[in-house]
Amino acid sequence: MRAGTSGTWRTVARHALPTRLAAALSLCGALLAAPAIAQDAKPGVRADATVTAPAASVPYSAFASPQARAFFPGMLAFGAKAPPIGGPIAASRDFYDGQNRGRAELMEKLYPVKLKRDTIAGVGVDVVLPAQGVSPENRRRVLLNLHGGAFLWGAHSGALVESIPVASLGRIEVIGVDYRMGPEHVFPAASVDVENVYRELLKTHKPGEIGIYGCSAGGILTGEAVARFIHDRLPVPGAIGMFCGALVDLGGDSSYVAPMLNGQGVPTTPPLGLATLPYFRGADPDDPLVQPGLSPALLARFPPTLLITGTRDFAMSSVVHSGELLHQAGVPAELRVWDGMWHSFFSDPQLPESKQAYAAIVGFFDRRLAR
Repeated sequence: MRAGTSGTWRTVARHALPTRLAAALSLCGALLAAPAIAQDAKPGVRADATVTAPAASVPYSAFASPQARAFFPGMLAFGAKAPPIGGPIAASRDFYDGQNRGRAELMEKLYPVKLKRDTIAGVGVDVVLPAQGVSPENRRRVLLNLHGGAFLWGAHSGALVESIPVASLGRIEVIGVDYRMGPEHVFPAASVDVENVYRELLKTHKPGEIGIYGCSAGGILTGEAVARFIHDRLPVPGAIGMFCGALVDLGGDSSYVAPMLNGQGVPTTPPLGLATLPYFRGADPDDPLVQPGLSPALLARFPPTLLITGTRDFAMSSVVHSGELLHQAGVPAELRVWDGMWHSFFSDPQLPESKQAYAAIVGFFDRRLAR
C-alpha cells in the first residue's frame, strides 16, 4: 500500500448482464439549461454574421450506430427529469448519484474490477484495479481520474463510471479523486486537491508514469490542474485526457447548435459558461489557471493530450478549439470526434461508440506513459 493511503478492498466479479438498462442516461449534468427558442420566421444572415432559421427537423446521424440511435430518445427523456442546475444541491446530487450508481453497477458486470475506498494526502479517492491484475507493462503506471458533474456532483459514483472500463480494459490502476466542489467550495479548491494527490504519487512514481484524465467538469479540471502544476513548478504528468471539457470557456458553434440537435430548440441567449457555475464564484475568468487556453506560454509546457467529444456535445467547439491551441503551442494532441454522440456519451458502456472511446483512451495512455 502506498504512502499516505488506507482502506480495504472489495472484489467485483463478472456475472450475467441484465437484459435491459435500468435507466437511460442524461447528458452528464444534461445541457445545463433549456435555452429559449428563436422566433425568426425566415432563414438568413444578419450583418453581425448571426444566422437565423425557422423550425427544422434534423435526422439522427447516419454515421452513428443503430444502438446509439435507439438509445438517444430515452436518454434525452431521462435528462429532462434532472433538477435545475440552480436548484437545491442535495436534489441534484441525489439525482445524479442514483444515475451514476446504476451506470457503475452495469459497468461492474461488463468490466470486472477490484474497488477500494481510500484517502491520499487527506483527499478521498476510489482506487480501481483490474480483477485480472495490473499488466506487467503497467506495474509502474497509474492514472488519476477527475470525475464530471458541473463541479457540483459526481463524487465516488461518477468517478467509478469513468474509471472502471479504463482500469479493466487497460489493466492499469486508476484512482478517482473526490475533489472539493461547489457550492460549498470555490476555485481553486479542486485544483489544490488534485495537486496534493499528485504530489503524494510523485513520492512513488516518476512524472512520466502518471496520467490524468476527466470528463466534462473533470476534463476542465484536468487542464486547470496541469496549469497549477506548472505554476507551482511541479513536473507535468506523462499524458492527460480531456473529454467533453476544454482549456477555454464554453463557446463556438456547438454551444448553440447542440441544444437544437438534442431537442431543446434553437437558443437565442449566450451559452452557459464557467461563470455560471457556483464553483467559479469570484474567480477571474482571464486567469490562465481557470482557462489555460488563454496562455500560449503555459500551453507550450503541457504534456501530450487526448481530446474526445461528439458532434452533439455542446462543448464540442471548445474541445476542438483546445486541440488547435495545443497544436499551435507545439504539444502533441490527438482529437477524436464521434458523429451523433452527445456530452459524455461513453458513460453508457453498451454503445459501440463507447467501446471505441475506451479503446482510444487505453491506447493513448499506453503509447504515451513511460514504462
